[in-house]
Amino acid sequence: MNKWTVTLHPKIVKKSKELPEKVRFKLATLANDLQQSGYIQPSWPNFGVLNKTTMAYHCHLKKGHPTYVACWQVTNKEKKIIEVYYVGTHENAPY
Repeated sequence: MNKWTVTLHPKIVKKSKELPEKVRFKLATLANDLQQSGYIQPSWPNFGVLNKTTMAYHCHLKKGHPTYVACWQVTNKEKKIIEVYYVGTHENAPY
């Protein structure tokens, strides 16, 4: 089975040091799941489609206050490339 390539938007890489350790661990786990099985991740909490046309999705990484979410998008379906473009609090999520 061909794996997916998962990239993190440069802003996420820069801000990841500021994220709680639990959220960083969950992000690494999500990235691994995306790499192994692709952009559809129904086993993640609150997984959902943000935009079918652009193939954008999200899930929760940490519940409670604050809630942390991750958003990703398929940037090239033929080459199997996914970009995680947001990780942060639910309040600041781009949706």
